Amino acid sequence: MTTYGAGGPREGEEPWERLLRSVFGADADEAIAELRARGMDVDALNAAAGLADDPAMMDQVLSQVRSLLSSTTGGPVNPDVSHDIARQVAVAEGDPSVDAVERRTTVDALRVAELWLDAVTDVAPSGGSRFVWSRSEWVERTIPAWNTLVEPVARSVVAALTGVLREHLPEDLDMSLSEMGLPPGMAAMLGGGPGGFDPSELVERLGAAMFGMQVGQAAGAMSREVFGLTDLGVPLVDEPVAALLPTNVAAFAEGLDAPLEEVRLYLALREAAHSRLFTHVTWLRGHLHGLVDAYARGITIDTEALEDAVSHIDPTDPAAMQAALSGGIFGIPTTEEQKSTLARLETSLALVEGWVDEVATTAALPHLPHAMSLREMIRRRRAAGGPAEQTFATLIGLELRPRRSREAAALWALIGRETGSARRDDVWAHPDLMPTALDLDDPAGYLARREQVAEEQADVDRAIEELLSGTASGDEDTPADDDGETSED
Repeated sequence: MTTYGAGGPREGEEPWERLLRSVFGADADEAIAELRARGMDVDALNAAAGLADDPAMMDQVLSQVRSLLSSTTGGPVNPDVSHDIARQVAVAEGDPSVDAVERRTTVDALRVAELWLDAVTDVAPSGGSRFVWSRSEWVERTIPAWNTLVEPVARSVVAALTGVLREHLPEDLDMSLSEMGLPPGMAAMLGGGPGGFDPSELVERLGAAMFGMQVGQAAGAMSREVFGLTDLGVPLVDEPVAALLPTNVAAFAEGLDAPLEEVRLYLALREAAHSRLFTHVTWLRGHLHGLVDAYARGITIDTEALEDAVSHIDPTDPAAMQAALSGGIFGIPTTEEQKSTLARLETSLALVEGWVDEVATTAALPHLPHAMSLREMIRRRRAAGGPAEQTFATLIGLELRPRRSREAAALWALIGRETGSARRDDVWAHPDLMPTALDLDDPAGYLARREQVAEEQADVDRAIEELLSGTASGDEDTPADDDGETSED
């Protein structure tokens, strides 16, 4: 019989022992010893597991259990689960491999897009690689970013769930479990009883697994909708790259008046513009992620709603806990501070989307007959949000959609007309120069307000210069004695 390493199954073990050892590793010895000491009925437990006569089924279950209750990072989202689920969902409805022709035409489109953008913006090309991805390849490259976005919310929810479950665990967990048909001593494995394990550890592992499932579902579903890396507005990779998914681009082009070639080029323009912006506006990535984190950190859990939900589920049932985590029962409220953070985030996302919209369309107009209709289609698509995007919004309690992208595009267009593309792009030089929600409400007044701020700053600078100059002159005019010493009163 095969013997596994530390924490794995050992020769001569019963199926139930293999199951415990796969879940709890070194801690399984204590649980197994406790169960045996209490006179556990081996045959009954094996029969309850339903696995004694099916080694293949046992291996499959063990693999799933390890994946669910193990985390390589110890964080609130199990990255292995999110990765595996996302890959499965991405290919569930087909994930054609990118052939040589698609790869060449897509890379050519991204290359042409850079040339067209050079004529309308002073923001330089990113200098990064150009990628052509399948849906599963998109998942591979972006799933770490999805995990990171969800982590702050997951941490708050799992912490609240742990506290509530600890309060609702029966004082005599052994008796409660025995009434469910489980053997005496099982409480030791679940964390109850003197000297047992901490039940919060099990809840944290389950919570991480359940959030991993939901992240994987959302990311996998989005892989069937996105065109590249620009769809969410927040950067999904660390390095400066541009990427398109030919399968999704072709699906979007079906039914449109514009030919596939035009659709591909227009989306390539958007992708390349987005890559330029986040490469050269070095503060922008951290600014957006900081706002998302600040919003998530401010989340407070509605413990009354959570307690009500927990009182109706079995804390030892992972399926019930998953339903609780995914059912929107946490009632996450929005505080005044969060409303302010959300407003700033929505404005920032709108400014990014508006600039990309304006620059990409300006670059497309001389070359693509359907540029304006494609612009409108993308705007409507971004405003509505797909099913996967809505699922993700429910998961983190935050919609990452630029609600005011039309107003932002109009503002960027006005700045460009009045001051030129160079001055327009210089606005990204510092976050203090960025337009505000007020500027989106009144684009026409933006330049006047900026001019007034500039004049006020100039007045302050002149006053400081005069003050310093006057001090210096006073020092020079101070009379001195014949012996060179400064006279004193």
